[in-house]
Amino acid sequence: MTEDAKFELDLSLQVGKYDIQKLLGKGATGTVYLARDTFSGREVALKTIEPEVFRDPEFGLVYRTQFLNEASLAGKLRHPHIVGILDAVVQEDSGYISMELVTGGDLSQYVQPERLLPVADVLQIGFKCCGALDYAFREGIVHRDLKPANIMLAQGTDPRIADFGAAYLRKTQVVQVASMGSPFYMSPEQIEGGELTFHSDMYSLAVVLYELLAGRRPFVADSIEALVGKILNSAPAAPSGLRPGLTPEIDSAVLRAMKKKPEHRYASWADFAQELSNACQSAKSAGAVLDSEKYLALRQVEMLSAVPDYVLWELVRSARWSRVEKNTVLVRENDPGQSFFFLAQGQTKVVKGGRLLNVLNPGEYYGEMAYLWAGSPPRQATVESMTDLLIAEYDSGIVEHMAVETQLHLMRSLARNLADRLALANTRLIR
Repeated sequence: MTEDAKFELDLSLQVGKYDIQKLLGKGATGTVYLARDTFSGREVALKTIEPEVFRDPEFGLVYRTQFLNEASLAGKLRHPHIVGILDAVVQEDSGYISMELVTGGDLSQYVQPERLLPVADVLQIGFKCCGALDYAFREGIVHRDLKPANIMLAQGTDPRIADFGAAYLRKTQVVQVASMGSPFYMSPEQIEGGELTFHSDMYSLAVVLYELLAGRRPFVADSIEALVGKILNSAPAAPSGLRPGLTPEIDSAVLRAMKKKPEHRYASWADFAQELSNACQSAKSAGAVLDSEKYLALRQVEMLSAVPDYVLWELVRSARWSRVEKNTVLVRENDPGQSFFFLAQGQTKVVKGGRLLNVLNPGEYYGEMAYLWAGSPPRQATVESMTDLLIAEYDSGIVEHMAVETQLHLMRSLARNLADRLALANTRLIR
């Protein structure tokens, strides 16, 4: 009888407070199960380590260090594009880690030429990974082992970066092994044992994107020594030469992040993310609104510029986004309505009784009075597009179901918008 068959017969297996439901995967150092938290009822991915792994005479210390690294992050990383580590128990010769369950598989299934993702999807995944890795670095973490197998997909283009076992925790006092990571994705400075900053993860992410775009790795060789030589000394071929339809802008974004010297890469994660978003414009379908466009538009609002990413991404997901042509009436005076709108791109005019009241610019809201007043009051003015627009509509019912923290930031942003508009009106009255 196989080990899997034995497991299927034991339906009462429990680890700590977790009821094991089924086997999800088994690796060289541990096993991952689908499990149910008996306290909360939540389904999780439960990673367990067997005693013989920690006892391994050659690599036991390394495996234990990796497991402790990941376990130490339980409850500490809160980002929509990082797998949440919920709970961890580490004993002398065993342990387990409870993690957010991500059901879309990892990116390694999309690196073969016949299974490549659409170009725009790859760039959007890269954009979101930039934000997650920026957050991690500000929390003192360099991942050190980014590769397609360590980036999961929740749904669509929403990634979850996983497996922080090899991470370099800059705030820890524990002695850590320097030579962790997968050779194909290692930065030159990681190979040479140099100091690691976010630039090392930036290089690794660029290699992942290269592989997802081109269907092959930038450097391949018959031996580790030859591979290292290429990573340190050879220039990668442009991705556009390996896959039709890739633009020079895509080449530029990915290859700059793969420069040999860290100082020649992007100065920040935000810069890299912006370039990926820009490069995506030519790859998207007509009329599509990219998640990166939505995020960047909201981030430019002064009252939202410093909110955590999990707040901003909830604001992105909660709105109905659309493109609107010039000279379109968006809301009409005296019509009922309970939603309000965010102007991401373009200009609109506000008219009441045929008289021009105001011109709205990107970053402003309109229609908020109908939302703030009880019931379904009529719209106070007509709003018409003066240019082509990108707008987000927030329905009152959806707003009420947002996290309280997200609602608070949104209401503060709305209040600031109203205050600025009132100050402008006062100035006009004085004149």
